[in-house]
Amino acid sequence: MSEQNVSAVERALMILDAFTDQDADLSLKDLSERTGMYKSTLSRLAGTLESRGFLMISGRGRYRLGPALWRLGSIYRRSFRMDDIVRPHLAALVEESGETASFYVPEGSNRLCLFRENSSRSLRHHLEEGAILPTDRGAAGHVIRAWGNGIDDRALEVLQAGFAQSDGERDPDISAIAVPVLDRHKQMLGVLTLSGPASRFTSEVRLKALALLQSHALDCGRSLSA
Repeated sequence: MSEQNVSAVERALMILDAFTDQDADLSLKDLSERTGMYKSTLSRLAGTLESRGFLMISGRGRYRLGPALWRLGSIYRRSFRMDDIVRPHLAALVEESGETASFYVPEGSNRLCLFRENSSRSLRHHLEEGAILPTDRGAAGHVIRAWGNGIDDRALEVLQAGFAQSDGERDPDISAIAVPVLDRHKQMLGVLTLSGPASRFTSEVRLKALALLQSHALDCGRSLSA
């Protein structure tokens, strides 16, 4: 990103920071006084922020914070709540199964590893939180597609079974099993997954771990829906 673009971002953030609890709506003159920017610059930046939902403009020509900030704030608050609820389940799954436990959420057409608890074993499936992976490969990806917009035979099969397995689909040495975490309305909140080396985490071992995974997914979904 060029210095010019960085400067534009900083100025846009200054505009958003100008609003307070006491001053929920501001005129262009108010914004100019608080940010030290020319009205022409403010008008251009405010127009961009408005087009993206970060600002709203009233019929009186006064600006207010827009709905995009509410959406981001909701994600921010929810992520902390999810963290407190999901991480203990991941830790318990690792302790009870010996394999790596993860919590994935949809991210556009991909999936995001939101939370992760790696196995303590020296031979393990290691992945960093924040990793973006495809949904056409891997157990968690198949679950996300099945409970999202997947309509192929594999998605229908996963929906009927209530879980998905993968063996060397994304990484030839890794196997996994995944189940959806659903809210009280049966809407998907995320996916709980156990993964490990294919040589150890065989189909037989994965199926033995299924009940454990489903139990944690049920408790996790209830807590997140409370």
